[in-house]
Amino acid sequence: MPKIGMEPIRRAALVEATIAEIGAAGTLDVTVSQIAKRAGMSSALAHHYFGGKDQIFLAAMRHILTEYGAEVRIELSRATNPGDRARAIIRASFAQSCFAPATVSAWMTFYVQAQTNPEALHLLRIYQRRLRSNLTSALRPLCDNPQSAADMLAALIDGLYIRAALTAPDANPEGQAFALLSSLTKGAA
Repeated sequence: MPKIGMEPIRRAALVEATIAEIGAAGTLDVTVSQIAKRAGMSSALAHHYFGGKDQIFLAAMRHILTEYGAEVRIELSRATNPGDRARAIIRASFAQSCFAPATVSAWMTFYVQAQTNPEALHLLRIYQRRLRSNLTSALRPLCDNPQSAADMLAALIDGLYIRAALTAPDANPEGQAFALLSSLTKGAA
């Protein structure tokens, strides 16, 4: 008979193991068996909880996005004006936790997966809409076209993240994003 309450613990272990395995491999070219072994359970149990590798990976990305959302909320709670809100979103987007090697590998895999997996694409679009909405709200009192500015800033955040994560670990993506924010808002931020 299974232990009551073990399912959430095992699911969380599989999610963490998925992120770690993708980080070690640098791609989604890992097996459910490898993920399950890292989590300390059988692949049959992993399949039981998630159904397959794609579902485990999507759960892992939901976990990463939940952590990012928490980071955004923490930063936004400290903001006292619209400029602070915009800077808070940028700070959260370039938090140290976003640059953990396994997290970077998961994000890169996620972008690729979204090209062919409708569920991954849906999750990516949710992330993009939330980022745009948060930025638009913060920029509304600061510039004439907050939606356009939010789109540009969101694209810059994603692009600078990819560049810093893959090729320029010593770059200052947060500073570059702050500079664009300042130019978009004519210094009001």
